[in-house]
Amino acid sequence: MKGESAIHDLKRVSKLSRRAYVGVDEIKPVIGGLGLSILTTNRGVVSHKEAKRFGVGGEVICTVW
Repeated sequence: MKGESAIHDLKRVSKLSRRAYVGVDEIKPVIGGLGLSILTTNRGVVSHKEAKRFGVGGEVICTVW
């Protein structure tokens, strides 16, 4: 199997010493929409697109692209 790997970068955003919370209006796309953010919300663990669709914010766990 030749080609690029599916995951180029994974960055942890929230840490034990510094939690990163965002409101629904503060959720930003990753790499111009090519990547995604994983958030934990009151609806469970969701991507940033699902969080916007549900209209909820939460804690940003990590970004993947």
